[in-house]
This record gives sequence, structure tokens and C-alpha cells, in this order.
Amino acid sequence: MISQVRAELAETGCCVLKDFVRPQLEETLRREGAEAAPRAHYDVETVNVYNIAVDEDLPADHPGRVEFQRGNAFVARDLIPEDAVVHRLYTSPVFQRFVADCFGLERVHELADPLSGLCLNVVRPGMEHPWHFDTNEFTVSVLTQSPDSGGVFEYCPGIRSEESENFDDVRDVLDGRGERLVRRITLRPRDLQLFKGRFSLHRVSPVEGGTARHSAIFAYSERPGVIGSVSRTKQLFGRVLPVHLEAGRAVRGDLLLD
Repeated sequence: MISQVRAELAETGCCVLKDFVRPQLEETLRREGAEAAPRAHYDVETVNVYNIAVDEDLPADHPGRVEFQRGNAFVARDLIPEDAVVHRLYTSPVFQRFVADCFGLERVHELADPLSGLCLNVVRPGMEHPWHFDTNEFTVSVLTQSPDSGGVFEYCPGIRSEESENFDDVRDVLDGRGERLVRRITLRPRDLQLFKGRFSLHRVSPVEGGTARHSAIFAYSERPGVIGSVSRTKQLFGRVLPVHLEAGRAVRGDLLLD
């Protein structure tokens, strides 16, 4: 299975292991997520795919000039009970070893950040998680509640690299001319998704119906001690802690726009 996962990640940057969490825990996953969701930080704001200031001095045709309304919300780690299934999974040494093997890494570390290592993403009806790149190279997630309709995961595998932002293709996708570059996955509760989101543009399409889309996001790093930047942390969770102010700006392993 590890070989299969690595092959899929190498080809498309994404792998979904269906029914990863046992069936008897599906209702527990849903209930725990639903109980945590009201603690999410909600803040509809204008963003772009690079999470940089929308008034940045950029060329007229730069994809960073395309603006979106980000209406999804996040529940921070310190608001998720330690006995919740997703918290137990995130901190499990066995699961961490499995994740490291899937990504071909010597090991992975939980983020030292008390807010962003584990979080619950909430997309309410009528909202979406617009096109963006992740700030970390890989992400692991489990859907805990499906929407009535919509909320499809869309991504463009390897649309940029450490060497090139590939602005032309990114702009094509944002302008609706890049259908050739887009893949879609309808995730189900209990599915485990392994994804290389640093180099793949991706989004969650608008959620429709009366049920929100909930997903637990497990953030790991190849090095210990990683803490999010002040600006990004405040954007996602509406607050920062002393540890964020002391850490300063997060250090990336590349020179790409964030």
C-alpha cells in the first residue's frame, strides 16, 4: 500500500485512502466535528491564491491580482478535545510513522504551533474555500462531515515547482480557461487524503444545501519546532499567542510566494 501511495503522490500529488477510519467511528467523527464547529473563527475576507496583500504592487496580468471571498473557517487545535478521534490520530506515533512512510520521509513532526498543527476546517452552505496554495509542502486530512451537495475538492497537480511559479497556467485556471489542468475528487467521511498542496493549486467548491462541510487537517513538518507566522495565524484563527510573536516570520524551504 505504501508503494501505491508513493506512486500516486509522485504522479498527481494526491492520494485518497478510502474508508481509512473504521466504519463504527463515522458517527463519532461527525458528532465531534459538529460539536467543535461552533468554535471556528469566521471572517469573510478578500484574498488571493498566494495569501499576500491584495493591494501588493503586482503587474496588471499577475494572478495575485485575482481576488476571492474566503468564507471558510477554522477551529484551532487548542479548541479540539484531546480525546477526540482526530486528536488521537494526529498525535499517534504509529500514524505519524505511516504518514512519513507515505511521503518517503525519515520522520514527521507535529507542529510546535499550539493553534495550527491540528485544526477543523468548516465550510458552511453558500461558502467555499477558494483557490490557494498551502504554505507547507504536504497535508493530511480526513473528511468528518459531507455537505448535501457541492464542496468538491478541485486541484491542479504540480502547477508550480520550486523553480517556477508558472503564472500563466495559474492565471488560466483562475480565469476559467484552465479546465485541462483541473482534477476533481468527491471525498467521503472516513477517507484519508494525502496531498502535496505547496505546488498544487486547489480549492473546495461552494457548498450547497443545508449541511456544512467539515474536515480535520493534520499538519506535520519535516523539522521540529515549526510555528506559523503572526499574519497567517491571525488570518486563520483570529488571534495569536506569545509563541507566535516570539517566533517571527515562518521560514519556508523555497522562495515561492506564500
